[in-house]
Amino acid sequence: MALDILISAGEASGDRYAAMLVEELQHRWPETRFFGCAGLRMRRAGVEAVIEAESLAVVGLVEVLEHLPRIWRQYRKLVSVTEKRRPQLAILTDSPDFHLRLARRLKKQGIPVAYLVAPQVWAWRKGRIRGMRQTISRLLCIFPFEEPFFRANGLPASYIGHPLAGMMRPSLEKAEFFRKHRLALNRQLVTVLPGSRKGEAARHLPALLDAVERIYRQRATHFLLPASETTGAAFFTDRIRHAPVQVIEGETWDAIFHADVALAASGTVTIEAALAGTPMVTFYKVNALSWMLGRLLVRVPFYSMVNLVAEQRIVPELMQTAMTGERLAAEALFLLQDDAARDRMRQELTEVARRLTGQGRPMEKAAAVVEQLVLERQAAHVA
Repeated sequence: MALDILISAGEASGDRYAAMLVEELQHRWPETRFFGCAGLRMRRAGVEAVIEAESLAVVGLVEVLEHLPRIWRQYRKLVSVTEKRRPQLAILTDSPDFHLRLARRLKKQGIPVAYLVAPQVWAWRKGRIRGMRQTISRLLCIFPFEEPFFRANGLPASYIGHPLAGMMRPSLEKAEFFRKHRLALNRQLVTVLPGSRKGEAARHLPALLDAVERIYRQRATHFLLPASETTGAAFFTDRIRHAPVQVIEGETWDAIFHADVALAASGTVTIEAALAGTPMVTFYKVNALSWMLGRLLVRVPFYSMVNLVAEQRIVPELMQTAMTGERLAAEALFLLQDDAARDRMRQELTEVARRLTGQGRPMEKAAAVVEQLVLERQAAHVA
């Protein structure tokens, strides 16, 4: 089947999941062409980048304002190309502020929309549900509590399992990884994960470096910071200076798997740590005004997705003003010094990993839903 498919992702995790789905669909439909908003992984998978996903990667209610003119230009460019090419299907991934607007335009063109990684309207902006019912043909959920929520609200939702479940494994054994990076096996390892976007990493780094210094003064510990592809190692080496942190390029999964504790920015990396069974301290910080507005809008018992999936507080959450070097260090030292506490957290994370693992391969299930959507559209046109 030769199709023209629009596929779009606005940030790093969405880019990864969309690329995985493209690869699965390419096995089914080798002649299909994919185009849209693509990050590094999607481009490597063969997606034609009308616009690059990196240009949309902004977090925060206020932070996004100064970038709106650029984002609007990118949106108009993508809409223009889509109107000319008239794809048979659109697959939109996460980034709801961008993609729900795009979905409305696609609806007017009669293009069915499969939405991968459901917008978190269960947490805030529930008013979006009505528009989603009108524009989204299939919703693909990666967290178990989402499918019943969306089905109860009239949306055709399917839980596919988390795309990373069953995939995460280290490429090197611990001894080999430690030897490669000249780490002593008799010392504990803390992996520092400040975020995949440059803006969030820059906001988080001062408190993280303060925490590293505090921990190091009390305990002989190794610190690794695996730079993401979107930041690059140079971004951190220019800022770290004399702190006892070794920056490495990539190798994030190895650095997480072999860590005794991770300091993890709230987001996909906390799910990766949960799947690896690595004890962690989570954190996040945005612009002060964004935080105040968010507090008024967001209605969830926890901020960390790990705790939301667990339905209880498993990992510490140091958000906004609570994210200080002193608090980060205190939480990390508690885990480093208490073997029983680390073991308890590992056991609880095992249950989180179990909940994130659906029946079958997530992207195989997603591709089957997409294929059914295409067949339905073709049948409707024949009729």
